[in-house]
Amino acid sequence: MSQASQRQIKGEIGEVVLSAHNVAKTYGSVQALKGVNFDIHRGQVTTLFGENGAGKSTLMKILSGVVRPTSGEIVLDGQTVNFVSSTHARECGISIIHQELSLAPNLSVRDNIFMGREIITGGTVDFAEEERQTRALLEELEEDIDPLTPVEDLRLGQQQIVEIARALSVNSRILIMDEPTSALSAAEVEVLFKVIRDLTSRGVSIVYISHHLEEALQITNHAVVLRDGTMTAYAERKDIDLEWIVRNMVGENFDLGSPPDGYEMGKVALSIKELTVPGPSGAAYNAVDRLSLDVRAGEIVCIYGLMGAGRTELLECVAGRLHASGGHILLEGRDVAGLSIANRIASGLGLVPEDRQRDGLVQTMTVGSNLSLASIGAFTKGLFTSGGRERELVTDSIRKVHIKTDGGAAPIGSLSGGNQQKVVIGKMLATHPKVILLDEPSRGIDIGAKAEVFKLLAERAKQGLAVIYSTSEVAECLSIAHRIIVMHRGKISAEFSSDVTKEKIMAASGEAVVAH
Repeated sequence: MSQASQRQIKGEIGEVVLSAHNVAKTYGSVQALKGVNFDIHRGQVTTLFGENGAGKSTLMKILSGVVRPTSGEIVLDGQTVNFVSSTHARECGISIIHQELSLAPNLSVRDNIFMGREIITGGTVDFAEEERQTRALLEELEEDIDPLTPVEDLRLGQQQIVEIARALSVNSRILIMDEPTSALSAAEVEVLFKVIRDLTSRGVSIVYISHHLEEALQITNHAVVLRDGTMTAYAERKDIDLEWIVRNMVGENFDLGSPPDGYEMGKVALSIKELTVPGPSGAAYNAVDRLSLDVRAGEIVCIYGLMGAGRTELLECVAGRLHASGGHILLEGRDVAGLSIANRIASGLGLVPEDRQRDGLVQTMTVGSNLSLASIGAFTKGLFTSGGRERELVTDSIRKVHIKTDGGAAPIGSLSGGNQQKVVIGKMLATHPKVILLDEPSRGIDIGAKAEVFKLLAERAKQGLAVIYSTSEVAECLSIAHRIIVMHRGKISAEFSSDVTKEKIMAASGEAVVAH
């Protein structure tokens, strides 16, 4: 794009408060950013699109002082700045909400929000004032959470709200949101968008990163697309649509696949009969209420529902992470109620959890160690482990699941979000399951990575694997699933074949269908 074109766009969409000029970042032999130019405009929302690994998070970490660029210049209010830390950037009015939560689970909501910048009155921490401000922030976000609740007791979506509240508490003039809605319900997303509109009306600049393309189009003023560390497109909202985003992100417009066919499904692999799972401690309702469902070998079943419908509780109970208060779970006719999680995995029943960072990966381990962790019994005898067999499993998994990595010895943190998700899925597939459960398998990954994940699941279904995945995105229901199960308040409210409309799915879930 010519400098004249860029100046014309800048003139049309407002004052630039922060700019990246020819910013590059190199990690060893990997060039994450290749001379990127990026502007943030006062009181407007700039949405940054791109596949996992395109360089979005790296660029945002540079602009918020988390990492330093290899070359290039950062200009704030017309002056060149060199952020030495995120604290330095925050003092200049720049805050970031990271894609992966950075909360201390053993501390309260209040203590997480004010950690490192406590309110001091008379030489001591003013906990009462911190609690008052925390409560006000949560009310603004329309979230009924006690400020003294330990973060570990909150569901993932509520933890995401706490992360957002912490960023809002700083009163930043530039707020970077990296996948802020990945764990939020539709209602929580609407509240966040209301907050964003209020912030921009007061002159706060927002940088918004999201893989929820339709959602992002509701809030953005203009968009930037990164691809392989390079800016490939820049346009105002009036000039962009879904096709424009996808074309510039991945080079072509494609869908998430279709239900695999051309083979006969096998016998019932998983049978859930009258399953009941209690709600949270003290709740007067059941998270799952006398639910029954059969899934055959080779069948792909999608479970759709709003936040709180009972999707996660159903999958976690089947996998052994939650206890049922009634009903039966049969794996190829065998009741697994008395089996531990490890024994259920060994029997052929595995779960890919919703929160990959907390429940799916060990951050201190390598890519290979994470991939082989669930299969360790296959190459361990007594006190000895066969390194050769483990390396063979890791190499095979990286190839079959198409993980982009320097190899099994690479740190798990060096991978993009989409490739980390592939590691979690690959780890479970390496155990040779008969039934695989996936809770929101596409959370926080881009459209290209989603397509790869769904293609992988479709291929395994053809080989006889029974696949059950949950989602809160209607478009993902209409991809590879042979059957769509809609849950509402712990029960199955509807069952559809793959030719159902989005409107019927949403209506069955209790979600209001709103025309945008």
